Amino acid sequence: MSWDFFVPVCVGDLVKSGGINQYVVQDVVPVKQLPPYLSRFKAALRSQGPLCILEHFDTGYSVLQHCNSVELSVKEDILELLVQVVSSLAASLPALLASTSISAAERKDKLNAVKMSVYLLCKITETLESESYRQSIVTAPGKGGKKGKAGGEGLLQWDSERERVLQALVQLLQLDIRSLWSLSLVEEEFISCVTCCCYKLLENPTISHVKSKPTRDCIIHLLGVLIKKYSHLLGASVKVIQLLQHFEQLSSVLAQAVFVWSTEYGVRAIIGEIIREIGQKSSDELAREGSGVKAFSSFLSELGALVPELMIPNISVLITHLEGESHTMRVAVCEVLGEILVRVLCGDRLDESGKADRDRFFDTLQEHLHDIHSHVRARVLQVYTRIVNSKALPLCRYSEVMGLTVGRLMDKSINVVKSAIQLLAAFIAHNPYSCKLSSSDMKKPLEKETAKLREMKEKLEGKAPVAVIKASELWAAMEPELLVTVRAELEPTSDAVREEEDGDVEEEKEAEDDRATAVKIAQYLRVNKYRNAVRLCVRAHSCFPESEMFAALATLTPETLINTLALLFKGSDEDTSELSQNLPPTPQKEGDKEEVDGELKKQEMLVQYLRDTETFALQVEKAISVINTMLYMKTTSVVQEAVQFCVTVCEFSVANSVSGVRKMLPLVWSTDAAIKDAVVQAYRRLYLNPQGDTSRMKAQTLVDSLSELMVDASLGTIQCLEEIVQEFFGSGSNLQSTVVQVLWERFTGKRETSGLQRRAAVLLLGMAARAEREVVLSNLDTLCSVALGEKVTEDFLLARDTVFTICSITDHVRQSKGAPFRLPQDHQLFTCLTQAIAEGVVMEDPYWQSFMEQAVRLIYFLAESPDQLCSRLLQRSARLLQDQIAEGGEINKDTTQIQDGSQESSEQGEQVNCVCLAQLLALCGCVAFWQVSHLERSVSAELRRRRGETEERIEKEMGPSSKAKQAANESAMEEELGLMGASAEDTEAELIRKICETELLAEENLLCAFLPLLVRVCSSPGRYSHPQLTTAACLALSQYMMISPSVCEENIRLIFTVLERSALPVVRANAIIALGDLTVRFPNILEPWTQNLYARLSDDVPSVRQTAVTVLTQLVLKDVLKVKGQVSEVAVLLIDPEPHIASLALNFFNELATKDNAIYNLLPDIISRLSDPERGMNSEDFNTIMKQLFSYITKERQTESLVEKLCQRFRTAKTERQWCDLAMSLSLLSMCERGFKRLQECWECYSDKLTEPGVYQPLLSITAKLRRGAKLQFKAQVDEFEKRLTAVHTRGLENVESPEMDENQNEGGSSEKTVLQTPLATKGRPRTKRGQSKPSVSSRAADSFVTPQKSRKSKKPVITFSSDEEEDEEDAVMEESETPKVTTPIARTSRRARLRN
Repeated sequence: MSWDFFVPVCVGDLVKSGGINQYVVQDVVPVKQLPPYLSRFKAALRSQGPLCILEHFDTGYSVLQHCNSVELSVKEDILELLVQVVSSLAASLPALLASTSISAAERKDKLNAVKMSVYLLCKITETLESESYRQSIVTAPGKGGKKGKAGGEGLLQWDSERERVLQALVQLLQLDIRSLWSLSLVEEEFISCVTCCCYKLLENPTISHVKSKPTRDCIIHLLGVLIKKYSHLLGASVKVIQLLQHFEQLSSVLAQAVFVWSTEYGVRAIIGEIIREIGQKSSDELAREGSGVKAFSSFLSELGALVPELMIPNISVLITHLEGESHTMRVAVCEVLGEILVRVLCGDRLDESGKADRDRFFDTLQEHLHDIHSHVRARVLQVYTRIVNSKALPLCRYSEVMGLTVGRLMDKSINVVKSAIQLLAAFIAHNPYSCKLSSSDMKKPLEKETAKLREMKEKLEGKAPVAVIKASELWAAMEPELLVTVRAELEPTSDAVREEEDGDVEEEKEAEDDRATAVKIAQYLRVNKYRNAVRLCVRAHSCFPESEMFAALATLTPETLINTLALLFKGSDEDTSELSQNLPPTPQKEGDKEEVDGELKKQEMLVQYLRDTETFALQVEKAISVINTMLYMKTTSVVQEAVQFCVTVCEFSVANSVSGVRKMLPLVWSTDAAIKDAVVQAYRRLYLNPQGDTSRMKAQTLVDSLSELMVDASLGTIQCLEEIVQEFFGSGSNLQSTVVQVLWERFTGKRETSGLQRRAAVLLLGMAARAEREVVLSNLDTLCSVALGEKVTEDFLLARDTVFTICSITDHVRQSKGAPFRLPQDHQLFTCLTQAIAEGVVMEDPYWQSFMEQAVRLIYFLAESPDQLCSRLLQRSARLLQDQIAEGGEINKDTTQIQDGSQESSEQGEQVNCVCLAQLLALCGCVAFWQVSHLERSVSAELRRRRGETEERIEKEMGPSSKAKQAANESAMEEELGLMGASAEDTEAELIRKICETELLAEENLLCAFLPLLVRVCSSPGRYSHPQLTTAACLALSQYMMISPSVCEENIRLIFTVLERSALPVVRANAIIALGDLTVRFPNILEPWTQNLYARLSDDVPSVRQTAVTVLTQLVLKDVLKVKGQVSEVAVLLIDPEPHIASLALNFFNELATKDNAIYNLLPDIISRLSDPERGMNSEDFNTIMKQLFSYITKERQTESLVEKLCQRFRTAKTERQWCDLAMSLSLLSMCERGFKRLQECWECYSDKLTEPGVYQPLLSITAKLRRGAKLQFKAQVDEFEKRLTAVHTRGLENVESPEMDENQNEGGSSEKTVLQTPLATKGRPRTKRGQSKPSVSSRAADSFVTPQKSRKSKKPVITFSSDEEEDEEDAVMEESETPKVTTPIARTSRRARLRN
């Protein structure tokens, strides 16, 4: 063979005449002749082996040339042949390559065969891949989800063949075929041929799918071989960058590929090349569309998760992107840092360099907790969550990161808030401090250990512990300096110098004996007072000449003096112990010092640990208070995260954690199924899945946890808990019977329990009875004997809760549709109840009234003829009170005089206990209220039930023919007279109404006897001044007013007088609630008094304001009250100093905004009222309120209309403050082009006010908002308007020419200047003259919003309360002239008025 095959750049190059010895295709076979040529190719392959490609290359090339026109079977045949050739070459080459005696011709043949077969196989594969992709697009499934059969089969077949092709190429290229080339230099074109095929296959959109994993793995391994053996590293890194830029879906595939290349093939340098390329991308380049920044980001994130240790050497290149504008790149870099910190730079075995890198990376992450982009902040928080869950966060950073996370709870982004809650939950779940986090529990141990540490330090400072050194060692150290001092002292000096030196030495008293002198000298030596020691030693010889210690000083020389001092300092062995008692503290040994230091360090570490634990617990408690407020956010996912967090903190016994668990309880009524399910699951996890070895222990744990939750729980909390407990008892749990048994044992006192636990047990039994009535019904006698028996007066709270439990078996709670379930009057239950109520009237128990209310409610729910029972109860109670008066038993010092005409006493001068009288009046009001409720609910329902049964019985008795006749007669009657089906129901309602109006308060009825007394007490607050009596009387009177319209009309002025003038906040609050109920029941009577109800929104007491806004919210949202301008009083509460009241007002407007155009219609009037100078509201508060109200205006048409209406109000505004408020309101609107056009049209309304900064600045801010993102043409209009505003503001309107004037000058040449003036508001209704058009709709609408002039009001009469000295007690009631007149009758919304339960 004399030719060589060169891999062409283009397919067509092979038919062109090439260079010397270069292979050229001689014959391109036509399409029709290809089958026989393929047959010859197959035969040659069988006979000659893979080298047959040298002769039949033209056949394969011809198929490649005619690929678009040949049949699919031909392509499949040539593909199969080429795969066999490559596989055969891969099988035969190893022996050849191992041989040392290979000829040049044989080597050339094998090389040409390899290049030819690989070239054809790669090109055919690329072609088939392109066709397969086009076919998949054409036959893609439509809406029906069906695709063409042929296309689906062809695609499936190619998917299987593609893997065989890649496997064959991998087998061939894994061999060391480089030796086939001269000097083992493989030509670049051959490598590019294979790599282009691989990258072409990677471009397939389905390559990242699970079904393409085998193909994907083959491509990765094939490229890995080329990178490792054929120097494709640089080419692969460049191609990876290009693929990421154009194919975003390849990020995970390429990350996996780079991971395989760097680990399995050991080509780690490719990571550095790719990261360097990405790091060199500029911010401008990444900001361009199509830059692949998302793919780069996800690629880096996944690569960091796969090989974090290989990312560290190149991380400095990536960190530059943290300063760039691309937030996706910042996210990727932060995630890479997180992976490195979790998997590489963690643990205690890091060297100094590793610790420095770790700290630097943590600092970087903390900085980006405050990133400008919310997505980055959220992802960094998620990175920290992974770090905390992996326990890779250093203990020293817990407090700092925790504080930053709590700050992120206030973030504007929902995703950031969710991520922050998740991180806080991770902090608590994986905290290194304690399983129970409570700052209060930490205080005592911290104080104790801190005091212990302080004592240890003081003790150590007092002992001055230093290293213990032997006396001989100390002497050796001090001897040279001491010798100098001795010689200096023994040298003769002048007397003057000696006296001067003596002055410096402290005077010594002569010691008592020689031993004391020796101890003193040793002490001087130890504290380095050498001169004092020498002089004292010299004097000691003269003082104690007979002492053996100083005998050597008979001859005074430096040597004898030094020897004497040494003897005194070191001492003899027998004197050591004695001397040591008198010497200063001796230095300690090294071992003792280390032991003491170790103890001190341990104590310091313990104190620091306790301090960190307390700090952490305080931060958790702060987070709890913030997250608890998120339980009622509108975003479902945030609420779910908050619920999960509350569960986590409760499991770790964090202080105040139960508050969040209780606060989320009302969410069981949420309309959002996801939120409701989250709350139910949370309570099930916390309370309904107890731990224990036996079912008995589990039941006790469950009861304990539920009882703890019910301690000090409100009635609303208990009602919400009923829903969850009822679900537990209705779920068929194995623990039900055991739990019920434990509850009965606690209630009856078989086991020693507290009063709170007994009450919790009986309430839980009531919740269980909702699911199964027999739980309570079968043990009714037990309930009566234990809680309502002889000892009922000792614990009215237990009795109240017992009555509440018994109510769970009534039809009112269970909503039964059958015959009513009632007990006879002589049942033990009612005997106990009436006796307890009557006896309690003459007692002063603070819990009697709540028991009485529940007991009367139960009597009306469960007793036959409850009115008779309650009549006897009232008689008995009044008689007991009369007996108390007759006996003269004065219980309370606060008494009141009952005058002639009272029902309880007929003798003048008798005294009654105020508390007892208040309790009797409360009982009267309660009976009156439930009597009305009984008539309108129970009696009415029973009448309907009996009528329905009668109709059913009649229908059964009638035959089919008579039924048909009756139906025909009824239809004819309906056509003539209208719908008559409701006549019976109307008759029943009329009967009940008549009973309420005529019979309930008839003279023979006992309820009537107490009404004059109620009116007397309420109208004479000066005489009856006892707070409890006043409260009970006013509440009872309002309950009496529910009976009939006549009673309501007679006492409405009195109740409103109490509302406005009572000095007791509780009385005013009760009056508001009662008037709300009366408004629902008698709307026509209450409608003229609406203004008086709204007036309570400005009450001085927060509790009254809270009650008022709650009641008015219900009335307005249920369409009982018409929404008028008085709503401005609710708007003022948006800035109430009490946060709860402000939140109620905000909730009012949130609900009102759901009604069509409600806030839009009210806004102009609210603005006028709030900006009224007489109100005196400051501008800051006005802006805060308006900002909230204008946030509800979202429709473009509403904005446009409001712009015009507000501009028109500039004409009628009289003060500068009103102008400023109107301008500020305009600036708060989300202005659009149409609104801006309307603002320009109304120029004359406000142009003369622009000289005021308070008008100019808000209007200028409108132009700034409009300019953002505006089109060029619109931006030009805004700029022109801004120039006009500025010109008028700076020079005045009269000095600025209007555009109309400029046009007149240009057309007519007139040089006169016109002055624009704001036209005066015309009084009265505008009239149109003949020939003039009527005003436009917009102008009429604007006129309707003109601020009305103040109407003349009559002088407000002075209403005074009566005092004890006044005789006319009716002065406290408004006169007839003060009563508002009915202006707009309101039709009754229902025949049966709604009553509160």
